[in-house]
Amino acid sequence: MSELNATAAALLGLLHDGPKTGGQLVAVARERFGAFFSVTRSQVYRELPALADAGLVRLGKQGPRSSQQYLITAAGKKAFKTWLASEPGPDHLRSPLILRLVHASNLTAKQRTALVDTARQAYNAELEEARNSVKSTDDNYAKAIGEFAVARARAALKLLDAVPKD
Repeated sequence: MSELNATAAALLGLLHDGPKTGGQLVAVARERFGAFFSVTRSQVYRELPALADAGLVRLGKQGPRSSQQYLITAAGKKAFKTWLASEPGPDHLRSPLILRLVHASNLTAKQRTALVDTARQAYNAELEEARNSVKSTDDNYAKAIGEFAVARARAALKLLDAVPKD
């Protein structure tokens, strides 16, 4: 593996905290990265064997129901730190909501209303969760990320307010 992709780097970063199974990695990623960086189960189970083949992780203990722990290796730590210190490049927004809004003319008025209402509920919940994360941390980086999450949720709600009512 010559250069880490963002998903591989995310997994290596999570494994810095200790061994985890694929399922644990998915859960911790969802908790730690929230809406900023999604890591799907299929991505995790595709990346882990590639990371193992590259010598960046190794197999750990076999768990219940054939779950397999993975541990980061010294080479994995080095690769992660190299990735972390490199230029990040441009951010790419992959929003299923915005993609649907771009194509909303292909929906019925009722479907568009349901899409907007469902998204509004989700972003209101995300806004509340982000506000709580800001209040509950003393870590300056976590606080800054939480404040960004608040601003992002507010921006999404503003977008939804601007969508024409059918």
